[in-house]
Amino acid sequence: MQISAVIITFNEERNIGRCLSSLNGVCDEIIVVDSLSTDRTKEICLQYPLVKFFEQKFLGYSAQKNYANKLASYDNILSIDADEALSEQLKQSIIDIKALYDNTNSSGRIFAVKRLTNYCGSWIKHSGWYPDTKQRIFHKSFQWVGEIHETLIYPSNVKTQTLKGDLFHYTVYNSSEHIKQIDKFTTLLAKQSLEKGKKANGFDLWFRPKWKFFRDYIINRGFLDGSAGYQVCKMSAFATFLKYAKIKESNK
Repeated sequence: MQISAVIITFNEERNIGRCLSSLNGVCDEIIVVDSLSTDRTKEICLQYPLVKFFEQKFLGYSAQKNYANKLASYDNILSIDADEALSEQLKQSIIDIKALYDNTNSSGRIFAVKRLTNYCGSWIKHSGWYPDTKQRIFHKSFQWVGEIHETLIYPSNVKTQTLKGDLFHYTVYNSSEHIKQIDKFTTLLAKQSLEKGKKANGFDLWFRPKWKFFRDYIINRGFLDGSAGYQVCKMSAFATFLKYAKIKESNK
């Protein structure tokens, strides 16, 4: 079984080297589709022999990933983000399935991974963030859909198998970055909700952030992640508030 790793990038000089290094010995080629970065992303990528580097103006998350998948030489895709890296155990799991399946009998299944997030230097193992299971190895004929939090579309008879080992996710390095990220993604989420005819009122603004914090910090045991867990849960509650505030504002 041969695998093409596929990555979309934009100004990822801080992360891309770690990601590419983790793919050594696992993938047969690495497709990088870059959205015209202005930093050293291209320079770093070209230092890795397996990388095939392409440039494409950003089409949207799903469309950009689908475009990148079409450039792959092999039928099996490992979809990975620039701020992610394979753990040693996950690398071995992928090596094992490559030996177990050929290119034909692998098309009837998807391989999922558990994503473990590093938040401002701390690993978050609770708080509703772990295990953040993602479908990441699949046949290239399958398609991504959605503006944000892309979903993979595939035949109903395809089975999903979760691999051992974690996919490390280096999400943000400081609180300022997180706030900017929240502002960006809540705008996209609010837009999606509005397109579906969703409305928001004062009760949503008051109740939903409180419930989000209670669920993540108490029910999902975010308190076990220490001060980082508390910050994650507070930020998640703030993101919930901001999303509904933007929906309510647009409803007017």
